[in-house]
Amino acid sequence: MTAVLPALKLGAVAVDPPVVLAPMAGVTNIAFRRLCRTYGAGLYVSEMVTARALVEGNAKTLGMASFGDDEPVRSVQLYGVDPRVMGDAVRRLVDEIGVDHIDLNFGCPAAKVTRQGGGAALPVHRQLFRAIVGAAVGAADPVPVTVKLRMGVDGDHLTFLDAGRIAEGEGVVAVTLHARTAEQLYSGRADWQAIAELKSAVTSVPVLGNGDLWEAPDALAMVEATGCDGVVVGRGCLGRPWLFRDLADAFAGRPIEAPPSLGEVVGMMRSHVELLCDAFGEDLGVRQYRKHTGWYLTGFPVGSAIRRSLAQAGSLREVHGLLDRLDPGLPFPPDAARTARGHTNGPRPVHLPSGWLDSVDDPTPPSGGDVLVSGG
Repeated sequence: MTAVLPALKLGAVAVDPPVVLAPMAGVTNIAFRRLCRTYGAGLYVSEMVTARALVEGNAKTLGMASFGDDEPVRSVQLYGVDPRVMGDAVRRLVDEIGVDHIDLNFGCPAAKVTRQGGGAALPVHRQLFRAIVGAAVGAADPVPVTVKLRMGVDGDHLTFLDAGRIAEGEGVVAVTLHARTAEQLYSGRADWQAIAELKSAVTSVPVLGNGDLWEAPDALAMVEATGCDGVVVGRGCLGRPWLFRDLADAFAGRPIEAPPSLGEVVGMMRSHVELLCDAFGEDLGVRQYRKHTGWYLTGFPVGSAIRRSLAQAGSLREVHGLLDRLDPGLPFPPDAARTARGHTNGPRPVHLPSGWLDSVDDPTPPSGGDVLVSGG
């Protein structure tokens, strides 16, 4: 199977191959983005930052919205529920931080987000959604703005087609669909047919697909099945940064390399922890690294003791010492590529503000919906 696609154009930003790293809380920081870029070109998006925290100058948020001098495109995901605050935050991103691309989060299914009317809940309120997107696009000009959606709140309240058309009309340069509802969270199979439906409904800007992209052939299959213009990769690259190399090869029609041995994976693990320590200092860098170790070692028969020790490591020296004990000759486990990493929870009833589904044309921003901490 082959998929020949032109370079994805997001305003002045060219994305070739048409592959985007999905924002993931606690993961897609400056260190992980740098590591992934060594394996292939694409668009590498930051963790989500909140509009109000950005406007108020929150130190954590400003740190998350920082970029390396070597990043070719400064891409950030922004969350907000108030058009005025969103516009102010966008201006700060453009004027002070110098971002090249802004993605708006309307797909988060977390209960702490949806119960405030944010994330995947917000497109239910069409006029408010329109106002937020319009404010962001107007404030960002000429920096391109994209939106990321879920299919809706649940199977009875699908919003993605209306939201996609509204976003297109307000001037976004692309729309991404995670082909699950908020109720599904990360359970079941992504409904790629919904991506095809959105592609038919949104005709003047690219549509990107997200959901169940575990290996490079999955991306080709998604393009073939849906006609989408590019793919957005989330959980599939956790512990597997070389997936971006495989995706670049697949979209270019080149053979995909054999998966790495444990020795090669250990090399990536060492690079990752060093990058984290360079970016955040040894103490915080090692603490941020711990969750990644289980993802890297998924499927490898290395034993629970060393897994536990890596997940509790307290220093760079300890991490390297533990990695020294791993057998570099172990081959990559055949089934590990398709083993889900990260979130697997769901389905779960969606928490919404009282009466949220009964006031779909109310343009009023939800009270308290923008006080969340950046990162999700």
